[in-house]
Amino acid sequence: MKEQGKIFAGFAAFILIMAVVYGVWTTHSDHGTEAAGTTALFLAFGLCAFIAFYLGFTSKRVDTGAGDNPEAEVSDDAGEMGFFAPHSWQPLSLAIGGAFAFCGVIFGWWLMFWAAPLILIGLFGWVFEFYRGENQNQ
Repeated sequence: MKEQGKIFAGFAAFILIMAVVYGVWTTHSDHGTEAAGTTALFLAFGLCAFIAFYLGFTSKRVDTGAGDNPEAEVSDDAGEMGFFAPHSWQPLSLAIGGAFAFCGVIFGWWLMFWAAPLILIGLFGWVFEFYRGENQNQ
């Protein structure tokens, strides 16, 4: 995880430099300032910095993985990677509700009346998926 954190820190530094250059470049343009691209680049910097911080912070609390060992083989990372949820219908409900919500912004806010229940059903179903039904933990 430490190496991935360094990679994202490098991405963050590069994006920060590009955001400053882009912001200065568009400010001195004949067409006026262009705030959307500069804002997007600074937000991308923030996202990369968050991921770099998380990976760096987490790497101190977990064992060193094969990705952090320069002499590791591919087979060193073999084995169980953790617990993953079985099939679920909840993401479909969230996706349909999200699609209705975004279409509501375009076509009319009345679509939010259809989107909100679908999003809530999907969200609560996904959160409480392991507390009832066939996937209930004993």
